[in-house]
Amino acid sequence: MIPRQWYLVLESREVKRGRLLAARRMGENLVFGRDSDGAAFCLVDRCAHRGAALSKGEIVGDHVRCPFHGFEYDAEGRGLLIPANGRSAPVPERFKVPHYPTHEAHGFIFIWWGVNPPEGLEAPFFFNDVDDSFSQRTRIDPWDCHYSRGIENQLDVVHLPFVHRTTIGRGNRTLVNGPVVEWQDPDHFFVRVFNVADTGQKPLTSQEISPPYPSFHLDFHFPNIWQNWIAPDLRIIAGFVPVDDGHMLLYLREYQRFVRLPLLRGLVTRMAMPFNLVIAHQDRRVVITQQPKASGLNIGENLIPGDSPIVAYRMRRDELIRAAAKN
Repeated sequence: MIPRQWYLVLESREVKRGRLLAARRMGENLVFGRDSDGAAFCLVDRCAHRGAALSKGEIVGDHVRCPFHGFEYDAEGRGLLIPANGRSAPVPERFKVPHYPTHEAHGFIFIWWGVNPPEGLEAPFFFNDVDDSFSQRTRIDPWDCHYSRGIENQLDVVHLPFVHRTTIGRGNRTLVNGPVVEWQDPDHFFVRVFNVADTGQKPLTSQEISPPYPSFHLDFHFPNIWQNWIAPDLRIIAGFVPVDDGHMLLYLREYQRFVRLPLLRGLVTRMAMPFNLVIAHQDRRVVITQQPKASGLNIGENLIPGDSPIVAYRMRRDELIRAAAKN
């Protein structure tokens, strides 16, 4: 994982008021909750006293109470009460549980995963071309792979006619022109897809493909969110949520507004999700077999021109990991 980044980690509906949620993310056991104002928070799921899981405890007002000896912590992990010492006794600073800054927007919960967050930490990126005019529905799908492999699969334009030959890959468009990678900023790029049927022609390089491009594109932003921009009124957004080095959760959400009647729009969105999962499971079947589990710049693969979006992803990911190591 890339430290010092905002990661989409949960859907808002998963964290209920008055309840603690245990969730393994980023290779750590974490606990999520909401304070009395409803704001989400995230702590490492380990009491600073003797290591019990705080998620087995309870929320008392704005505090998390450990189930073992009743120690209480605030939403930033500061120890506030050691019952055995009495309510008037100060709590030493060493009784502190690590916490991660949390941001909630668009029906998702993000955490800033790292130490010593910068002053004036900005809100995480989200795609600005989806809003409340869209109906949306989310499914959460477990994959036994490193999250980087899940991301690369959604940047991979070469696999479509083979993995998805019965669904979105119909047409036998095996020849890959380009693809074109368009950087929007250092952590955000589009992938333009120009696959065609092979009639013996030579593939075009990305330099040989000129704008204007079709509106359809793939849209990725580091560290873990992706959009399939299908049409102005239809999008698929995914969060590739790291659980640990061998597992991820795919948070797959469809947005649509081509059906606008209130009674029908939600029904249409719900009915579309099984098809989206069929496509995802066609991918999952293959991706979970890849070795090594995590991607990287030098892992012994033999890449081709059609893999240029994957190369772009790996190079920037490596830069971000190295930059984080210096902080």
